[in-house]
Order: sequence, then structure tokens, then C-alpha cells
Amino acid sequence: MSDKWVLGIIGGSGLYALEGLEDVRKERVHTPWGEPSGPLVKARLHGVDLVFLPRHDEGHRIPPSHINYRANIDALKRAGVTDILSLSACGSLREALPPGTFVIVDQFVDRTFAREKSFFGLGCVAHVSMADPVCSRLAAMAAHAARAVKPKKVHEGGTYLAMEGPQFSTKAESHLYRDWGMDVIGMTNMPEAKLAREAELPYASVAMITDFDCWKVDEPHVDVTNVLEVLHDNAAKACALVSEVAKTMSKTPRSPSPEGIERVLDHAIITPKEHRDPEMVSKLDAIAGRVL
Repeated sequence: MSDKWVLGIIGGSGLYALEGLEDVRKERVHTPWGEPSGPLVKARLHGVDLVFLPRHDEGHRIPPSHINYRANIDALKRAGVTDILSLSACGSLREALPPGTFVIVDQFVDRTFAREKSFFGLGCVAHVSMADPVCSRLAAMAAHAARAVKPKKVHEGGTYLAMEGPQFSTKAESHLYRDWGMDVIGMTNMPEAKLAREAELPYASVAMITDFDCWKVDEPHVDVTNVLEVLHDNAAKACALVSEVAKTMSKTPRSPSPEGIERVLDHAIITPKEHRDPEMVSKLDAIAGRVL
């Protein structure tokens, strides 16, 4: 395994470009799963190779349920990305996590239902572990970077409830998720995190809080207008956060992730070689070529 970092950044709502990049070039990457959200932006930042992909495309033209998550992860893998940092707008389900807070997510609950959630399927079946869905090393780097850029608050650890959308929650749903112990709510980190794990790519998520969803009686219910007001400030700090992560990586030789994510497929594929569908196997060239 190379000791060189290639940092993949997936930008969420309000984050359609990064600042301070050098040697910038755009590249269209085609995948067996269709087209990713847009061209990959390849660049360098503080000496670290970086690949940026806005998940909603420039101009925010793709809604959450229509994002081609498989193509996005496949394209980043083909581009040589070693680690993925997701930056996402989200709502807060906790009084202690006000708008402007950056939450370094460490768990997910997936309530989406209209999305393709695996690269594997008929002809080649695999089951990867998602017990610890986030790379602890990358999450620690993100937390360190977040503290350096000084958002309203940095909260390490938290459970992200992924809803289907595109509508925001009802009050009943919002209160239910609070009762379940969820911390933040968003529409895009699933199946993104699951697919990153299948692709053997360490993944971490910074959830940038824009609102209190609709559970808090003394706050306006979430709508696009009040979300956009917070997004602008969050996006500027998100760019600074990426810069800080790159600075840390520039001083740190890359070694295997603490969770061994780069080899998670070693014991995940259950379909014997003689029963695998060749067409499916060919589609998995970038994702699982190492083991297939």
C-alpha cells in the first residue's frame, strides 16, 4: 500500500468549490454504474493530492434521492483516492447542538429506501461489516481541523439519521428520532458511507448544522431560506477545515487505517469464484479488483 495520501472530498449543500487549490484540473470519469454527480476536480493542497466532488453538482441540480452514490464512490476510487471526507449540511436533534456546530459523526442510522445501497448483488454477493462505519484516524484529523477553524462549536461523536427526503421531517418524525437518541439528521450520508466501506475507502463525515429541524417549539421550522443563511458561513469554514486536514496529512506518512478498512473485502465475498457472474465481476473492477 502506498504511503501517499490522496484525499477525496465530497461537498454537500453550499459547498460546490474549494479555495486555495493548486494545479487544478477537471476530469470526467465514467463508471460501470453510470455518471457521477459531475466532473472530478483534481488538485493539490499543501502538497497533498486532492480530489473534490460536489455531490449535488455545481448549482445544486441533483436532489438527494437522485444522486448516483455508486458512481460517485467508484469514480473517486478510480481516481486513486485513499480516504474520503464527507462535508454535509444537516439538522440538529439536540438542544446542545445549535446551528453553526460541526459534528464529527461516528455512527449512522439509515432510513433511506429509494437508493441503490451496494455494489454487490446478483452474481456476486458480499457482506461488509458496518459496526464502526467511520475511520477513527480520519475522524480525528477532521476534529482537529474543525477546532482550528473555530465554528460555533465542535462536537466529536454523534449519530446521523439519514432520511430519504427531499421533504423535511414532520414534527412526529423529528420527535421520534430524538426519542431514538439520534443527534443530527440529513439526507445524503447513506448509502454513501456503506459504499465507501465496500470500496475499502476510509470514510469520515463532518455534519455542519444549519437548523433545529422542526422539533424545537421556540425556533422557526426548517426551510431553505434559513438554511441558506447558515450555509454560507459553514461553507467558508468547511473550506478552511479541508485546508487544515491537508496540512496534517502533509506531515503524516500514510499507513493502513486502524480499522483495517483497506482489506475489508478479504472476508466479505460469499459467492464462490465458480458461481460469480462475469459481467458483475467486470463492473467491480475498481471497487473489488484487489480480491476478484
